[in-house]
Amino acid sequence: MKTFIPKGPQIKRDWVLVDAKGKVLGRLASQISKVLRGKTKPTFTPNVDMGDFVVVVNAGEITLTGNKDEDKFHFWHTGYPGGIKSESYGAMKERKPELMLWLAVKRMLPRNKLRKRFLRKLKIYRGAEHPHIAQKPKSVELLKA
Repeated sequence: MKTFIPKGPQIKRDWVLVDAKGKVLGRLASQISKVLRGKTKPTFTPNVDMGDFVVVVNAGEITLTGNKDEDKFHFWHTGYPGGIKSESYGAMKERKPELMLWLAVKRMLPRNKLRKRFLRKLKIYRGAEHPHIAQKPKSVELLKA
């Protein structure tokens, strides 16, 4: 008996619509990363990109638990000496909530050559409108909260 390894044309990718309104950042990101990898499919193969496209709307209304708005910080470096920068997650949520969710999903994906492919299939929008109506995404409730 041989193990079935799906090839390019055998992989069926769907479009999934996720409403992030009132969802907790980390729990939502872990569910999205599973869908992007394809772990929700019965033919999951870890070394093949089998995941679906994910469209996230209402990213501006994601919640953080506890005092993470003030206590949790995002750090980055500009590349210049002494160029370390930081921003609280509360300020990031107001300025650019799409980046907040994108970073959370990115950090939950495996650190290998497939991660860039997975992230290309993730589309995040601050409000309820998105330009992917032609793909007919299926609305999915990822979290049973």
